[in-house]
Amino acid sequence: VQLQASGGGLVQAGDSLRLSCAASGRSFSGSVMGWFRQAPGKEREFVASITSSGSINYAHSVEGRFTVSRDNAKNTVYLQMHMLKPEDTAVYYCAVAYGYNRPLRSPTLYDDWGQGTLVTVSS
Repeated sequence: VQLQASGGGLVQAGDSLRLSCAASGRSFSGSVMGWFRQAPGKEREFVASITSSGSINYAHSVEGRFTVSRDNAKNTVYLQMHMLKPEDTAVYYCAVAYGYNRPLRSPTLYDDWGQGTLVTVSS
């Protein structure tokens, strides 16, 4: 499946931003979608995951500020980010996994990845 992430940009601390990830090439239903991010010099880290039925899991660092959602009819997953902090600066990636019915935190369980979209939060 091909994933196209979009919506990144330069914002100030406290601002909001919404990322989108459109999937194509394979049925979106039954998939688990994840958002990860990678800051310069750091390893890729889990942000959020959502199953096709709407079960969700967040990283502790974003819980209460970020909301993941999906529109199965549009084959798209979203990441709404509020109260952004400079430490949220990273390239954000979406990923898809098949064969699971729970949110997934490990990047190794995902089958395909999008190209990433850069989010920069200035202080």
